[in-house]
Amino acid sequence: MPLSALDLPDFSEGLAAPRGWHQNGVEDDDEAARMRDTGPPRPDERALDMCEGVIDICAALFSISGRELRRTGRSGNDVSRVRQIAMYVAHTQLGLTMRQVGRGFGRDRTTVLYACHLIEDMRDDEDFDRILSTTERITRAAFRATGMI
Repeated sequence: MPLSALDLPDFSEGLAAPRGWHQNGVEDDDEAARMRDTGPPRPDERALDMCEGVIDICAALFSISGRELRRTGRSGNDVSRVRQIAMYVAHTQLGLTMRQVGRGFGRDRTTVLYACHLIEDMRDDEDFDRILSTTERITRAAFRATGMI
C-alpha cells in the first residue's frame, strides 16, 4: 500500500535539535563554552549534522532502519530508494552541495548526482511527487525549528 501524505505524522515536534542547540535555536552552555574555546562549528561538521538529521527523518517516515541508510556498500532497492530520496532532499531543500551530501552519506558526489537526477525524473508520478513533497515539507519544518535553516 503506497504511503499517503495524510498517513504521515507530524515529526517536527519530536525531533531533537543538533548537538549543542535547544529547540529554539539557543546554544547550550557547554556548546557556548566550546565555541569560545574553538570557534564556531566548521561548515563540514554542520553539513554532516544536517545529513544525519535528514537520514533520521527519512528513516522514520519510510520505516527503514537508520543503520541501513547509513551503511556503506550496496543495499536492497527499498533502502537505496529511501537513501536517494534523502540525498535529494538534503541537496535541494537544505542547499548542501553534492560533495557535502556525498560526505554526509558516505558516498561519492557522482552518486548524489545520479540520485538527484533519478528522483527528479520520478517526480512525474503524482503519488511519488506527493510523498516527496511531504518529505520536503517535514524536513524544512524540522530544520527551521532547530534554527539550522
